[in-house]
Amino acid sequence: MESILYYFETIPSSHRSIILIGGIAFFWCIEYATPLFGFSYKKFKHAIPNIFFTVTTIIINFVLAFILFQTSDWTIANSFGVLQWLSLPLWATILLGVALLDLIGAWLAHYAQHKIKRLWMFHLIHHTDNYVDTTTANRHHPGESFIRFIFTTLAVFIVGTPIDIIMLYQSLSVILSQFNHANISLPKQVDRVISWIIVSPDMHKVHHHHMLPYTDTNYGNIFSIWDRIFRTYSKLPNQDLVYGVDTYPEVNSNTTILKLLKLPFTKYRLPINTKVNSKFF
Repeated sequence: MESILYYFETIPSSHRSIILIGGIAFFWCIEYATPLFGFSYKKFKHAIPNIFFTVTTIIINFVLAFILFQTSDWTIANSFGVLQWLSLPLWATILLGVALLDLIGAWLAHYAQHKIKRLWMFHLIHHTDNYVDTTTANRHHPGESFIRFIFTTLAVFIVGTPIDIIMLYQSLSVILSQFNHANISLPKQVDRVISWIIVSPDMHKVHHHHMLPYTDTNYGNIFSIWDRIFRTYSKLPNQDLVYGVDTYPEVNSNTTILKLLKLPFTKYRLPINTKVNSKFF
């Protein structure tokens, strides 16, 4: 176990990028073999804006990585944070560290982006892809990448996370995000079983349905437990899924990168089902 952690602590940024690229390539191939939906789209053309935003996400996280390192070093040096206050076996420290980073750095960040309209406008372009596949996983506006980085840093500060656990968490986050966005069809029983532990493809696809209340459910990234605990879990048969955002029907997978970059600065549109989403502020 210690050797695994050492690997993730010392793995260079270039290798972590290989994990991301390798994950996309792997799930891309699986999508050809067993697709959930038989999209009538040009797969490579569809991937162009998503790959662009993947690159901007990598750049932003690479440039700001020193903040994560310094935050982690400070918590260790000052014995601050949940993991520093508890005396746990190594395996429990790893599990709790990854779980809490997932809760604060991913689930809470995602929840906030749906509940605060200024943040939603940056998150919006992730939902405007009407051909959700593995490349959609990192379809994040640069502004959203920065917002998510703030939440991740906050999580590291609160949890008191060592660098090796941060690297492990980020690697799992990348792979599982590509997995649960992938346009793949798993046997229903398999998907159902794994959804009790991690976010499965069927579970996350509900979040990409174009209408409320489903858009505001299933926020999880790695672990599915958070949506069950906070009662944001929902189901929807795959045949009823419609990807996109009903309030922005003109923004979709064919929208240019420039227009997507400008989208957060356009006028906010109230959800059609305002009763369901009255908690926006």
